Amino acid sequence: MMGSTRTSEGGYTAASNGGGTSMGVAPLSGSRVIVEYQEPAAVAGQGHLTIGEVVHCYRDPFSQAKAFGDSGSCNINVICPDGDLWRDQIRSVALILAGGGSCTGQLLNNCAEDGHPYFLTANHCVSGSVANWVFVFNWDSPDCTPTTNAPDNQTVSGSTLLTSDPGTDMAFLELSAAPPDTFNVFYSGWDNTGAFPDSTVGIHHPKGDIKKISRDLDPPLQGQFGNPVAECWHIQTWDTGTTEPGSSGSGLWNEDGRLVGQLFGGAANCANSVDDYYGRFDLSWPLLEQWLGTCGGTLDGYDPNGITPPTYDAAVTAIYDIPDQSCGVDSITPYITLKNNGTAVMTSVTLNLVLDAVPLLPQPWAGTLLSGQTMNVPLGTIPVGNGPHTLVVGSSQPNGQVDGNPANDATFDEFLTASPAQTVSVVLTLDEWGSETTWELTTDGGALLDEGGPYQNGTGGVPLIHEYCLGDGCYRIVIHDVAGDGICCDYGDGNLVVLDGDSLLIAESDGQFGDVDSVSFCIVGTNVPELGPLTALRVWPNPSNGSFTIAWPGGVERGTLRLFDMTGRMAMERAINAVQGTITIDPGPLAEGGYTLQLTSPQGRAVTRLFVQR
Repeated sequence: MMGSTRTSEGGYTAASNGGGTSMGVAPLSGSRVIVEYQEPAAVAGQGHLTIGEVVHCYRDPFSQAKAFGDSGSCNINVICPDGDLWRDQIRSVALILAGGGSCTGQLLNNCAEDGHPYFLTANHCVSGSVANWVFVFNWDSPDCTPTTNAPDNQTVSGSTLLTSDPGTDMAFLELSAAPPDTFNVFYSGWDNTGAFPDSTVGIHHPKGDIKKISRDLDPPLQGQFGNPVAECWHIQTWDTGTTEPGSSGSGLWNEDGRLVGQLFGGAANCANSVDDYYGRFDLSWPLLEQWLGTCGGTLDGYDPNGITPPTYDAAVTAIYDIPDQSCGVDSITPYITLKNNGTAVMTSVTLNLVLDAVPLLPQPWAGTLLSGQTMNVPLGTIPVGNGPHTLVVGSSQPNGQVDGNPANDATFDEFLTASPAQTVSVVLTLDEWGSETTWELTTDGGALLDEGGPYQNGTGGVPLIHEYCLGDGCYRIVIHDVAGDGICCDYGDGNLVVLDGDSLLIAESDGQFGDVDSVSFCIVGTNVPELGPLTALRVWPNPSNGSFTIAWPGGVERGTLRLFDMTGRMAMERAINAVQGTITIDPGPLAEGGYTLQLTSPQGRAVTRLFVQR
């Protein structure tokens, strides 16, 4: 599967930015944007829509400089055990999308503890107005390793700059609206005393990537950084993780889980994770007190959805080590992330596995898992057949007790197994308007295998070659053109061809279509026996200008008949069984010419030709 690519956003209402008169939205992929505006009939014509600013990123934020998977490999996902003691603080942190760039920041609690959307980031992140900034919450990988993408649509648009201070590189904002309850955010506590932390933690979005965590087990120093100079906490060396551009503005928390600063900058990276500088919260405090209130030197965090956790609550938060697509294998060896959301130490739980709606044998787990902690648990080897699959893993009976929150017990993973497998090449040649073109490869059941586009303009005539390992079955490629003029021929000779492992053509599109074109093809594995010549398909009359009668071997209990034209497009599909014996088909609107008739069954396959003669 490909990485995250936003192709649509919305819909938005007046509540999306707190009822304000302007609103920024997250970037979209491509060089053309369609804005759709709707209003109730009762107020038709009363609305006025103005696009005041368009940001065209000079680098693609989805596949290059600021994107999922772009940060250094030493960064640690917040779902990993390093984040176990910081689950609340993690929920306060958001990615900032600001005019084509990115920073990080976090919600802060105030003395009234009323969930007012105060937000802290770095002063150097502010360039121009913050009114149209977009704040992305909970963009967290569900897996520790490997990093897995997650929905990034929990956003708040717009903010107001309340105060800032270059002397501590602090910017203090008010979001246009409080994040809704469904975001399950947290408002971080803070410490304005200036006391030296014993250890520190940073939570951030390096290079605009999915959320990460860094830990320094030693006390920081005090130092100065930047131009103009800012008074900072100096992290000499990160013991785990690092920071990178895009982490700016992210919080620094002490061992008590209270924020003590926000990231200005430094030299840290995966090659040498040293010398980061955080503007000191205690020195920013005189500017913040009028909004955060007076309630002493420290304040714990605030959870607007605060609910007393149950005593016993086991959760399966992720399944991993299952490739989205497997080639030539007939088993999987997945792991799960097991989390203790209860208050009691968890010592046992039952893991319930369901593969393609069929329950597997339950697996008992025993160990020691403290409240809030996670653990990776192997599930062993699970046999799978060819085709799309869904594995569901759930938990039950923590410590032999009833689970206090069944809603978080289970998660699932969808994947495709190709076994036996064949190599198929999809060759797409674009016209000159590549930004108009997108495509998807799916199974005939609709399971998404891959997708691509939009592309750069001016690259017409250059073939894009994608190779896939596919198993028995039928597949479909759908090509979209947003301009409605296909990929051939006014602006270049674009087309698509599908080749088998021997480079023989099995499907194609000449690129001449409007908004969408669909190409289908089928594969039968080499280990499926050919039905003998004496028992092959029989078709009569052949050729015919009317209907055809088809008979199949008596040993075939069930199967599927598929009719393909000379370009490989599927023109008909019928299920058969032994009771029928024969079937009559009417070619109807099929064009005159030759067609391939294919029977696929557990007993084998057979292929013959039929001809439509008008």
